[in-house]
Amino acid sequence: MLIARTLPELRQYLSDLRQDGGIALVPTMGALHEGHIALVKEAQIRAKHVVVSIFVNPRQFGPNEDLDAYPRQVEKDAALLNQNSVSLLWLPTPDVMYPNGFATNISVSGVSEGLCGGARPGHFDGVATVVTKLLLQVQPNVALFGEKDYQQLAVIRRFVTDLNIPVEIQGVPIQRAGDGLALSSRNAYLSAEERAIAPLIYKTLQNTAERIRNGALVDESVASAVDKLEEAGFGPIDYFELRDAENLKILTKYDRPARVLAAAKLGRTRLIDNIAV
Repeated sequence: MLIARTLPELRQYLSDLRQDGGIALVPTMGALHEGHIALVKEAQIRAKHVVVSIFVNPRQFGPNEDLDAYPRQVEKDAALLNQNSVSLLWLPTPDVMYPNGFATNISVSGVSEGLCGGARPGHFDGVATVVTKLLLQVQPNVALFGEKDYQQLAVIRRFVTDLNIPVEIQGVPIQRAGDGLALSSRNAYLSAEERAIAPLIYKTLQNTAERIRNGALVDESVASAVDKLEEAGFGPIDYFELRDAENLKILTKYDRPARVLAAAKLGRTRLIDNIAV
């Protein structure tokens, strides 16, 4: 596996790889788990060469969030990617991504509003800016993102369409532990007691989606779900909502393809999850 840490290295390696086939990009912030490897495996179906980036992006963290504490394990991650036949690992530093004088911001309205965008002001500007840079740096044929960060996926699809960036954006279904908890690097923050409680967020999403499909009122179903999570020890609950699956507009009734999305704190860990209706 090739490893690039500078833009000249990246460009040279990519030039060589392109002569041998298509390129798929899997952007990550490291602390890799089986969810990331599922993205890699899907990418390998879609292109001959897979490029994985690892960059803990400071611009998508708020002032009181976990930038400093976010798990970093580059050597372990690199070994895992090498075992899974990744062609190239892109390891830019903050100075490479945001050189002195950097003054550009990508902001996406509409799909970025509310949900995590409401709970984490400026978060999706940071996501859109860094993903735009990664897409322009690597220029892949396809880029893959997990559906756990469903709003993020919607934001990326929106700006890729709006800016005419020539790349296919592919969502990949959420990867879960055996008890249903969505895989996430932040799950490492959970205590043993919290880890036992955490799968309830998925079970509650399942029950809520089933109730709504069967004709229950959306407001009542959502309120019941919030009560159950709070009783179990989750809190604060940032959101638990039914949204349009494509444009993420709030739905008060189920009359089109939809998604139930949730975000809640459990101890010091913020968990997010969602499920199709």
